[in-house]
Amino acid sequence: MRKPAILVVDDDSHIRRLMKVYLESSGYTVTEAADGQQALRLLEQERVDLAVVDVMMPYADGYAVTEEIRSWLEIPVILVTAKGESKDKIKGFEAGTDDYLVKPFDPVELVLRVKALLKRYKSETSRIIHAGSLLIDLEQFTATADGKTAELKRKESELLGMLAGSAGKILTRAQLIEKIWGYDYEGDERTVDVHVKRVREKLARIDGPKIETVRGLGYRLEKPDD
Repeated sequence: MRKPAILVVDDDSHIRRLMKVYLESSGYTVTEAADGQQALRLLEQERVDLAVVDVMMPYADGYAVTEEIRSWLEIPVILVTAKGESKDKIKGFEAGTDDYLVKPFDPVELVLRVKALLKRYKSETSRIIHAGSLLIDLEQFTATADGKTAELKRKESELLGMLAGSAGKILTRAQLIEKIWGYDYEGDERTVDVHVKRVREKLARIDGPKIETVRGLGYRLEKPDD
């Protein structure tokens, strides 16, 4: 069984090490980032179930990182700061954080908050999408149809999940890019076409539904009853 993955973001290596020791001893895998930019790159590349983010960091502070996470990921975020004033907490919650921890903190309390948030998110957020006989598991990055399963990459899973969640409806390339790659993505729309091609090939292997091209507009997954 896969261990929940925690991203720890702090420019203080001693604090990162402290968090890592306690979180790993509690059964989690931990990835570290020393600043906001590195954190966002890791989130693009790796699967993360929860982020613990320091507020005061170079390049991109914790508020900016939290806002960016909220724009395209559904994972819990804990902000950690040396500031304890109410206005700083308000700013954190406005940015979208789920919880707030003030330094110096008890690492045992951090572990308890991580456990509570993961449990809450698991119960509140559906990670399974159904579209007729097709089942997309956003947790395991798989697509299953008629008893056959295809392994997906993370972006492929998100793309197929979006199309399946709006089966029969057209989603433009711009909509797909904004939701999956982020509104400030600097690549071109061919990225969507490449990912659609790969997903189509994998769906064909499991006799899944077809992704239709709507010329000049975008893509849609055929309705389950088609």
